Amino acid sequence: MNRLAHETSPYLLQHADNPVDWWPWSAEAFAEARRTNRPVLLSVGYSSCHWCHVMAHESFEDQATADYLNEHFVSVKVDREERPDVDAVYMEAVQAATGHGGWPMTVFLTPDAEPFYFGTYYPPAPRHGMPSFRQVLEGVQQAWTTRQDEVSEVAGKIVRDLAQREIVRQAAEAPGEQELAQALLGLTREYDPQRGGFGGAPKFPASMVLEFLLRHHARTGAEGALQMAVDTCERMARGGIYDQLGGGFARYSVDRDWIVPHFEKMLYDNALLCRVYAHLWRATGSDLARRVALETADFLVRELRTAEGGFASALDADSDDGTGRHVEGAYYVWTPAQLRDVLGDDAELAARYFGATEEGTFEHGQSVLQLPQTEGVFDAEKIASVRRRLFDARARRPAPGRDDKVVAAWNGLAVAALAETGAYFGRPDLVEAALGAADLLVRVHLDEHARLARTSKDGRVGPNAGVLEDYGDVAEGFLALASVTGEGVWLDFAGLLLDQVLARFTDPETGALFDTASDAERLIRRPQDPTDNAAPSGWTAAAGALLGYAAHTGSETHRVAAERALGVVKTLGPRVPRFIGWGLAVAEALLDGPREVAVVGPGPDDERTAALHRTALLGAAPGAVVACGTPDGDEFPLLAGRTLIDGAPAAYVCRGFVCDLPVTDPEALRARLA
Repeated sequence: MNRLAHETSPYLLQHADNPVDWWPWSAEAFAEARRTNRPVLLSVGYSSCHWCHVMAHESFEDQATADYLNEHFVSVKVDREERPDVDAVYMEAVQAATGHGGWPMTVFLTPDAEPFYFGTYYPPAPRHGMPSFRQVLEGVQQAWTTRQDEVSEVAGKIVRDLAQREIVRQAAEAPGEQELAQALLGLTREYDPQRGGFGGAPKFPASMVLEFLLRHHARTGAEGALQMAVDTCERMARGGIYDQLGGGFARYSVDRDWIVPHFEKMLYDNALLCRVYAHLWRATGSDLARRVALETADFLVRELRTAEGGFASALDADSDDGTGRHVEGAYYVWTPAQLRDVLGDDAELAARYFGATEEGTFEHGQSVLQLPQTEGVFDAEKIASVRRRLFDARARRPAPGRDDKVVAAWNGLAVAALAETGAYFGRPDLVEAALGAADLLVRVHLDEHARLARTSKDGRVGPNAGVLEDYGDVAEGFLALASVTGEGVWLDFAGLLLDQVLARFTDPETGALFDTASDAERLIRRPQDPTDNAAPSGWTAAAGALLGYAAHTGSETHRVAAERALGVVKTLGPRVPRFIGWGLAVAEALLDGPREVAVVGPGPDDERTAALHRTALLGAAPGAVVACGTPDGDEFPLLAGRTLIDGAPAAYVCRGFVCDLPVTDPEALRARLA
């Protein structure tokens, strides 16, 4: 066992038995590099990363390679999900030097943590024009030994160049109608009208862009925006990227048609997409959207919920194929023979319905189940039986590994998704699951100073401080939970987190936001990125939560901070709308108000109050906030001074510092929120 044996990260623990003398990212590791005058090998990955596993097996489990590393390098292993700040800083250097990036990320550093040589996956032998990992190690070691001054000079120049790479200058004000219209036009140009989605292969689910399209349609009535969202969601739900048996989405599709996924399942993708499909149902009443939202929520609870009530980070792409080999997709794919073994005479029906072929749609005659556009009508009861039998048979296969660490930001996304999905579809069990995760975040991740820890595992808090996305996404989850449950304590917790954003993550001069706190560990560069990746950027997630909190409380400080933060969306939205989708969605909320809805009634068990409350939650107005309680309650500022109307529950709708007359009828409230 090496030094990783006592870490909380499942990814680091996967390397605890390596013969490599790994160090976790720590001051002690770099002190050892200085003491021994050795360069640092920084290896960054995550537990469900297929090629991370491959490189580990080929190189880090190899005794000869480990011996060479242990003699000539200080080897540092980082879980990018635990330390997104470290990952971001060095990935920026990799991309600047090579034009591309990815994981595993392999970077060589001086003992002062300055990078001088970069790469990603290296094979054990030269292949496809790539040098072997051993060749790279020997080349770096020789350069360090014979030309150390030159290497240090190069490293220093790289750090200086990174320091000069300014974030794009943000505008002084939030985007308006013109910028959002330009963003929509840009998305239209990148849209794939034949297949749905944006861009080519590999094709990723654009959750944040879809939220923008739905909000833009809700605010403006733009049918083109809605159609792009509807068609993309249908194509994804009918494709192999969606698990047709168990629900939930894979990370991305390797092809343009959504057929063959990269099979890992991530918490953030499924939380975001669960919410997208719930919002799509809210906008259209689509049966498919309802089914996918609920199946994805059930997947989250069934397969990712931990014993402590939080949600695990991911399921691996690889699993045992039954022969002892770990193979990508083995858990999910089917051959015609396997269908016949499980279904007998119904195998042909299943093959037609799910698009399974003799040749296979994946590898080795295996097919990824999908719902291709086919002629004919299928017996719903028979298909339900086929699904159930295949799901039960699949459950007997060796399951993919699960990364059990709880990441604060992604749990915040799950809280929002499950709370809203449970409220929309009358599923109190989903709301309870959201409450359980929120409770864990407060009990384990939040300290007495309202500072968040990034991760926990088995109820034990991890050592790393929360970054901006943790504060923004957890606050967003708490705000959604407050609206759904009528429990004002979640609004209070959101306020505590957002006060940290204002105090420790915000540039007081410009209103720009940093990914790490002002008192966080100093890296070679303080990371700052407003663009979305697989999840909303911390910058725009915080802006959205600040705006929602301001709508709830009337806080001018929080609203101004949100507006200043959205200045970057005015700059980037018209230019790169695919990569700032959540910022565009928040801008839609700002243009719409956002609306503030206060529902007052005699108590939580009153059916008339519940009907108004549910109608308020189902209003599609972008970013609307909802407070529900009794007239004399002090749970929410929005309830102050609100009274019943002739003894009946009432709903008050305000927007832009102007309030409409209260209504007591759900239909009248629905019209106010249109």
